[in-house]
Amino acid sequence: MFTAIHIKELMSTNPFRPFKIKMSDGSSHEVPNHDAAFVTRSFVEIGLDLDKNEIPGRIARCSILHIANIEDLETA
Repeated sequence: MFTAIHIKELMSTNPFRPFKIKMSDGSSHEVPNHDAAFVTRSFVEIGLDLDKNEIPGRIARCSILHIANIEDLETA
């Protein structure tokens, strides 16, 4: 089971390592940089459809209770 603290630790690694959050419903969302997500006690809000300036066009609100897995993304 994942917690807000675990996700905050992933967000604050230095250097940042991009990761993907996989949800229990089968959906998944990539977190490419430390500015792309916001963590609360119960949810992770992830910016989606980032433009060239890495500003999101929309967000996905993911319940931490429904996070099934978190995996590292390969970096170039």
